[in-house]
Amino acid sequence: MPHALIRRLMAASLLAASFLGAALVASRPALAYRILVSNEKDNTITVLDGDTLKVEKTVEVGARPRGIVLSADGKSLYICTSDADHIEVLDLASLSVTRILPSNPDPEFFALSPDGATLYVANEDDSMVSVLDIAQSRISTEIPVGVEPEGMAVSPDGKTVVATSETTSMAHFIDVATHKVVANVLVGTRPRFAAFTADGKRVWVSSEVAGTVAVIDAATHQVLKTIRFDLPEVPTEAIQAVGINLTKDGKLAFVALGPANRVAVIDQQTFAVKKYLLVGQRVWHMDFSPDQKTLYTANGISNDMSVIDVPDLTVTKSVPVGQLPWGVIVAP
Repeated sequence: MPHALIRRLMAASLLAASFLGAALVASRPALAYRILVSNEKDNTITVLDGDTLKVEKTVEVGARPRGIVLSADGKSLYICTSDADHIEVLDLASLSVTRILPSNPDPEFFALSPDGATLYVANEDDSMVSVLDIAQSRISTEIPVGVEPEGMAVSPDGKTVVATSETTSMAHFIDVATHKVVANVLVGTRPRFAAFTADGKRVWVSSEVAGTVAVIDAATHQVLKTIRFDLPEVPTEAIQAVGINLTKDGKLAFVALGPANRVAVIDQQTFAVKKYLLVGQRVWHMDFSPDQKTLYTANGISNDMSVIDVPDLTVTKSVPVGQLPWGVIVAP
């Protein structure tokens, strides 16, 4: 066979292989993910398949699991087992607890540094934020804050930590380099959660008893806006702002309103409330799917998880989980 013909046949084969490879990649389904829900009453983590929403496994953990966060490499789940006074590490490959980390008394919530090396833990009973070195499994520093700290957030650049103290009604800005509180910002009564915007310029803080959200300038520490919620069909005392999730594109914010059984949808730029979504009873914390097209909520009293279609702003499904679900995390 002439060499020129051989070269043409080889080139055609390579081109066909290239088209076939592209077709196979295009036909592959999106990467699967799991949804992990902490159930504080029955001391379990419910593991659900993100595609089917079927329960893969119910994992027994320590007493009263509440705050949960994914490790930086996505291989482990850190769990605040509040009544056990420690943090458990759930290996997501084996779905078994493989490590116990110290936390100081009553760890309720925490935030992970962007490099994945440090957990900042709210210790509600002793008015401290514990700085946990994960690799060394030790508390390296304790930072005094207000009474009953709960909400924790770390800025995208890792330079600032925000802790909210429920009884003091403040958001405390902590400089990571010095571990010192550099600003105390008064917010609504009983602040429960804090979240930085994707650009790190603002911090959203929810206040449970006040039923409000304060939007704070991260540089000046000034409150830019206090967002209030109007639900005439719901008693005022039932409107309790808790979990906050912000879309990365800076367009929408979702706020869980606790016993109001609603999730408020807010324009991140104008702070206008666009819509209220009816979900399960006592909605607490939430998390997005990896593409942020779906939002999952933990509903404590109805013992279920609501599924929200983000582009359509509709609730599409309710999925049973454990008893008194508190937190929810998506693990890609």
